[in-house]
Amino acid sequence: MKDVRKAGIAAAAICAALSGAAQAQTYPGKPIRWIIPFPPGGGTDVISRTLSQKLTEAWGQQVIADNRPGSGGTIGLAAVAKLPADGYSLVLGQLANVGIAPALYPKLPYDPVKDFQPVTLALTSPLVLVAHPSFPAKNLKDMIAVARSKPDTVTFGSPGNGTTGHLGTELLKTIANVRMTHIPYKGAVPAFTGLMGGEIAIYMSSIPPAMPHLKTGRVKAIGVTSAKRMETLPNVPTIAESGLPGYEVTNWYGVMAPAGIPRDVLAKLNGELVRILKMPDVQQRFQGEGGDIGANSPDEFAKFIRTEIAKWDKAVKASGAKVD
Repeated sequence: MKDVRKAGIAAAAICAALSGAAQAQTYPGKPIRWIIPFPPGGGTDVISRTLSQKLTEAWGQQVIADNRPGSGGTIGLAAVAKLPADGYSLVLGQLANVGIAPALYPKLPYDPVKDFQPVTLALTSPLVLVAHPSFPAKNLKDMIAVARSKPDTVTFGSPGNGTTGHLGTELLKTIANVRMTHIPYKGAVPAFTGLMGGEIAIYMSSIPPAMPHLKTGRVKAIGVTSAKRMETLPNVPTIAESGLPGYEVTNWYGVMAPAGIPRDVLAKLNGELVRILKMPDVQQRFQGEGGDIGANSPDEFAKFIRTEIAKWDKAVKASGAKVD
């Protein structure tokens, strides 16, 4: 009887393996939905549309980009967590809604570890602290002096509560011991528009959308959040070297799917995305604006996510930042 049971278990395992292999061979057999948890125009949108277009070209199957913004990128991630785990739903998670959100939101509608399957880290990128040209500060030292002389009057914008721009500035406030007023927007593009229009004084931006405006002088750079100066902005000092040693904030973006997708489908997704991320034109587009390509394995990305969650849990608690 035991032999029969063992044979049955073995047969079931073989069938499951064959079924998974067959599924991977036919995948994708229909359009894939790529959720973008922020509005059009920001870094998340640019990266998502670049990768989704490359997947469409590689597989001959449409990958549909779908913007689902709101609540610091958590609405889009929550939507994907509830979708079938079949490989036909993807999302670009990032530091804000995966690494920071668990510490910031008391009732987060998803578990970034249990509800998602990491596919690959796509890109890591520092940010740049920029200011409106009329703001009376040329560097970080000046900015801190202005903020200390007039507590709560200096306004800083962000793409929304709990985003990297929000928490990165909150950490700066804590280390510098200054008080500034947070103005959350519904995405990076509205926030940058607000900065250029003089609605806010400063804004911590991802590099790609800031570059053209830095070149035209519509905004000015105060400092970059990386540990060392960037090749694309060699004359802009780091925040750490400008008086806040040890300060470093690096944004990151990674492709994720609902937890439980077939392993063979996961392997196919990972292999194709890693290939795309290593394409010269993709690397030039992302690295040319200060980003470093990730292109790792699902297990490596999963380990990275757990490390980031632990790191930012301590940082959020230390800063006292809250969703307002």
